[in-house]
Amino acid sequence: MDAVTSLPHFIPELILLGTAFAVLLLDLWIPQKKALAILGLLGIGASFAFVRYPSESLPLFFNFFVVDPFSFFFKIAALGIVALTLLGSLAYQPWNSEGKPEPLPYSGEYTVLFLFMAFGLILMGSSTNLLMIFLSIEFVSILSYLLTGFLKKNPRSKEAALKYLLFGSVSSGVMLYGMSILFGLTGQIDLALIRDGIAQNAPPQALVLTSLLFILVGLGFKISMAPFHMWAPDVYEGAPTPVTGFLTVGPKALGFAVILRVLGTGFPELQMEWSAVLSALSMLTMTIGNVIAISQTNIKRLLAYSSIAQAGYILMGLAVSNEIGIVGVLVYLIAYALTNLGAFLCVISVSNHFGTDEIDSYAGLGQRSPFLAFALTLFLLSLAGIPPLVGFIGKFFVFASAIQGRFFTLAIVAALNSAVAAFYYFKVVRQMYLVPAPTAEPLSHPVSLWIALIVTLAGIIILGLVPSPFITFVERALI
Repeated sequence: MDAVTSLPHFIPELILLGTAFAVLLLDLWIPQKKALAILGLLGIGASFAFVRYPSESLPLFFNFFVVDPFSFFFKIAALGIVALTLLGSLAYQPWNSEGKPEPLPYSGEYTVLFLFMAFGLILMGSSTNLLMIFLSIEFVSILSYLLTGFLKKNPRSKEAALKYLLFGSVSSGVMLYGMSILFGLTGQIDLALIRDGIAQNAPPQALVLTSLLFILVGLGFKISMAPFHMWAPDVYEGAPTPVTGFLTVGPKALGFAVILRVLGTGFPELQMEWSAVLSALSMLTMTIGNVIAISQTNIKRLLAYSSIAQAGYILMGLAVSNEIGIVGVLVYLIAYALTNLGAFLCVISVSNHFGTDEIDSYAGLGQRSPFLAFALTLFLLSLAGIPPLVGFIGKFFVFASAIQGRFFTLAIVAALNSAVAAFYYFKVVRQMYLVPAPTAEPLSHPVSLWIALIVTLAGIIILGLVPSPFITFVERALI
């Protein structure tokens, strides 16, 4: 379709852009910045209301953008993740390195960046050619750098943003180089045409695999896959906590969406080769994440390494790439998004009161805030894959795919890593319930935090107890 014909199918994205520019203008006159965040949430809700399940694949804007069941799934995921992050941000109180409260980060720019981020994530999930994939990834990356360094007077925030920028620039350059090799070999940028060009022209397989490897470097950076994970712990620790929670799930989920499109559409004939590479990277990623997480004393760094390990589990389904594996990737992504966002909402609440993210500050939380401790316990159990929570459903699918595909070594390594992960998750639970609180003063929580917590908590419980509609929704996304 041309640009004009495509516009009626682009309404949710246009609503996001319109809301972003409206918030940017209103920021000049409205002193109450929380109202702008609420306006942003209303814009996301309006965009969500116009999302429609497509009965067929519609190529838009001269085939640079596609509306199909797969993009529909990730569009819903992106809008939900951004909405929950904005809700959590309304309750966030940052602290500086001296242990003093900083000015709240509410501003029109903060909300605008997240609205643009939702738009960029949707582009990532709907792009079907190399040019649009690169542009959407870079758009999301630039927004991520800005959000990471949003606390301009906080040295850790500025340091995290600089590290993120430097590592991200290198990975983007490597990915672009791989794309240029692929374009030189096939003369195409559309993934389907690249697949056909490789089949018809039979270019040297070594060059094709080299280009794919370089592309995976850039995409691996987005999902914090080892050995391209070294930026994640410092960035996640230094960024504002709501931004950290978002970065662990938003760009990661859409990064996997891009990998699924690139491998499934552009390189299906080379599955044996990239499957072996991803299997090795999956084992490396989960092992590094889990082993290093054991020694962490900061909850954000612990969840950062946990995030790296979770990427390794998701890579299991991608490495096997059978029917159960691909379904498992999407199931795991939603399960992980709800669970990790919920955990970071709890972190926001605790850090608001104590001005620190050290695990020691969680002592006696079960006594001082029973609901918050209960919620965090369930989120950690879900991350560990304990039934009947939704994290168990995700792990069940990726483990089943590995066993069905006869990737027994991968399944064994993943099982051992799951046992290691349970140890450091329960370390936090022990701190909350078995270590006495220094004071019995109860903790209070803002309304927006309660809403976001209840949504995520209900999600991990209901989807874990009644997974059938959820799994059906995922299967429809893969039609």
